[in-house]
Amino acid sequence: MFITLEGPEGSGKTSHVPYLVEYLREKGYAVFPTREPGGTAIGEQIREVLHSLKNTEMHPRTETLLYQAARAQFVEQVVRPRLALGEIVLSDRYADSTIAYQGYGHQQDLEQVRVLVKYATGGLAPDLTILLDVDVEVGISRKTKSQEWNRLDAYTLEFHRRVRAGYLDMVKQEPKRWVVVDAGKEWRGVQEELREIIIKKLAWP
Repeated sequence: MFITLEGPEGSGKTSHVPYLVEYLREKGYAVFPTREPGGTAIGEQIREVLHSLKNTEMHPRTETLLYQAARAQFVEQVVRPRLALGEIVLSDRYADSTIAYQGYGHQQDLEQVRVLVKYATGGLAPDLTILLDVDVEVGISRKTKSQEWNRLDAYTLEFHRRVRAGYLDMVKQEPKRWVVVDAGKEWRGVQEELREIIIKKLAWP
């Protein structure tokens, strides 16, 4: 099963993954945690270029295409082989991030972006996507206190508001795939809710 965590900056996705993996493994599931962009040697190199604060001149189309290059490698080298082994792939971000950030955020043509995403993924969609939703101001405040501030974090608040709105729009478009969690709550409560959602999906796919 392919499960992805999505959300605006500061929603806490990355902090939840290790604990979800530990929990699921204790339940007897084979779980492979990964992230986007990255997950492969090639993808991690592309991630460094995308996130570097030195690359402020990067055009949105360049950004979009670099993400798809990393994603194509990620799908073929990591996701499909792990799924073929019967493992649960739990990814911190996936293709919906491109729709939200490069599509809604940069206000590029959504249909064109979707075509690129479909090509990069070979049409592979998650079985379950959990949106960790948080107010933009709260999320950015969290990120400024972390050591992971990157080029995309530095975009304007209005950009990040469009990203969040984009996510919520995608939820409306595919309600059967998405589950929304209030990531503004206390961390432990969010973790428990994530566990419940995933276990329920594994029991009733």
